[in-house]
Amino acid sequence: MASPENVKILFEPEAKKVQTPKGTTIFQAAKDAGVDIRSECGGKGLCGKCRIIVKKSKDVSELTEPERKHLSKFEIDEGYRLACQARALKDTVVVIPPESSSEFRKIQITGKERLLEPKPIVKKFFVVLPKPTLSDIRPDYERLLDALLQVDKFGHLEIDYDVLKGLSDTIRRLNFKISITVWDGRKIIAVEPGDTSNELFGFAVDIGTSKIVGYLVDLATGKTLDMESLENPQLAHGEDIITRITFAMADPKNLKTLQTLVIEAINKIINEACERTKIDPNKIYEVVVVGNTAMHHLFLGIQPKYMALSPFTPAIKTQLNVKAGELNIGISPSGIITALPVIAGFVGADAVADALATGICESSNISILIDIGTNTEIFIGNSEDMLSCACASGPAFEGFHIKHGMKAVTGAIEKIRMDSSFEVEYETIGHGKPAGLCGSAIIDMVAEMVKHKIIDQSGRINRDIKTPRLRDSNGELEFVIAWGKETKTRKEITITQKDIREIQLAKAAIYTGCAILMKRKKLKEKDITKLFIAGAFGNYINPENAKIIGLIPDVPTEKVEFVGNTAIIGAKMTLISNEARKKADTISKKVRYLELAADPSFKKEFLEATLIPHQNLNRFPSVRRILRSA
Repeated sequence: MASPENVKILFEPEAKKVQTPKGTTIFQAAKDAGVDIRSECGGKGLCGKCRIIVKKSKDVSELTEPERKHLSKFEIDEGYRLACQARALKDTVVVIPPESSSEFRKIQITGKERLLEPKPIVKKFFVVLPKPTLSDIRPDYERLLDALLQVDKFGHLEIDYDVLKGLSDTIRRLNFKISITVWDGRKIIAVEPGDTSNELFGFAVDIGTSKIVGYLVDLATGKTLDMESLENPQLAHGEDIITRITFAMADPKNLKTLQTLVIEAINKIINEACERTKIDPNKIYEVVVVGNTAMHHLFLGIQPKYMALSPFTPAIKTQLNVKAGELNIGISPSGIITALPVIAGFVGADAVADALATGICESSNISILIDIGTNTEIFIGNSEDMLSCACASGPAFEGFHIKHGMKAVTGAIEKIRMDSSFEVEYETIGHGKPAGLCGSAIIDMVAEMVKHKIIDQSGRINRDIKTPRLRDSNGELEFVIAWGKETKTRKEITITQKDIREIQLAKAAIYTGCAILMKRKKLKEKDITKLFIAGAFGNYINPENAKIIGLIPDVPTEKVEFVGNTAIIGAKMTLISNEARKKADTISKKVRYLELAADPSFKKEFLEATLIPHQNLNRFPSVRRILRSA
């Protein structure tokens, strides 16, 4: 059988080349070449964000219907195509325009920490064993156990099989002077020649839907030695959870692909952290992993399909401990990978870590915790009782479904202000020319349009506003934020009526979750002592503007606290403190979960929350005052 004909593709401006079978999509060829192209639908032609420029149109396949839908006539004439639709037929040159490249991304890798006394579950001891003699012929393992009992009180101790296989050689390598690592007081996971008792490290990982963050931690001191982060490589198979679950359901090989991608990413950040700190990865004895329930299942290779089907049940809720070698995680081979417990199908271990890090389940004060993301988790309550839910807020705040939306990468507008003459001031990530809008800027823009009466309470744009920035584009009103002469792409950056509708749906989902939980708890805004906003996106929100559009309850701004990436902080806490680990387990068991869709008032609450800030302005007295004075 003849081998398929190959074609060569040169990707500019990175000057990367790849040889690929004829008929391969440009999107797949770019992945093979290590060229990152934005995709928020997993290459299904739905998002229109993977725009590329093909130098010669005849080098690729004919235009498809998704391309005709997403590309203007001008763009098509200029050679624009969608990478997931265009297939290479000849040797060609492909240009990746700035708006389609995945440049530096603003990833929130820090969060508010709570001081803890290090009491890790992993311990390491240096002992000197008595040498065997004809009058002392105890086996090496029994000799080791007797020595351990001299330094600490242990119950029944097991030894990992792989450690046992090399035990006799190891203890003799440095004349019976050895260091022994014990996990949870019950299992020996490493035996090393000599005194390495001061080399005791762990690694905390937050697997987010869009990013992965890792901390290298000294378990003896609790100090974070290095932080690493990168985009979640699973993004190539879908921007949101449901898309990835659907991909995993389609074929067992797909599930393995998603698992392998995330494991390789974790190994990458472990290696980078170890290289920078000159630490041997074999001296890392435990990795604690958190993530939403879907990420948790995909990391462990557990089929997540039933989480996407009513009644949305996960395969497991409790903490899981797996040997590092079984998952191919590059630490001490017999080290332990600990996946923290989850709460429900859409409230995962990352939410447990959020609650642990903020201490909301230990305080007598009533608090709200909102971790904003594609799937937003909400907690309301205190130490007596805590209620939680998940909101399908969607990826609008990541730029998906927004005409000029983009992730928080270089060139994204992140802050917006407007004056009384409708002139716009903005700030970009990296302080260069703008390429699009990230989530915080979209919130700012909608709030500014509310304050300046460009949109009404229903979100409808006022046609009577007199400014050249307001225009009709193909029958749809849009407002120009940046003119083409100002932008990196030389195209205007706008916000459209459709964009505003997408934001209304996203913010309504989050507010509805808060409102229903508050109603279930019989709470009013005045009862709230603190409103914590967690997550990478939440840290960059203007709280006043978030209230103006009705994203969060109308509590005084001084009560709003941005706590950053508390998921990674909670993971670190359980890594260095066994007490914190027990608290995480308690949170998983005691927090009550509410399925929002099952609440009889859900539809009514959601519809009312789609208005800006809300159909009932009495819920937003501070916003009402702002609107009256505008």
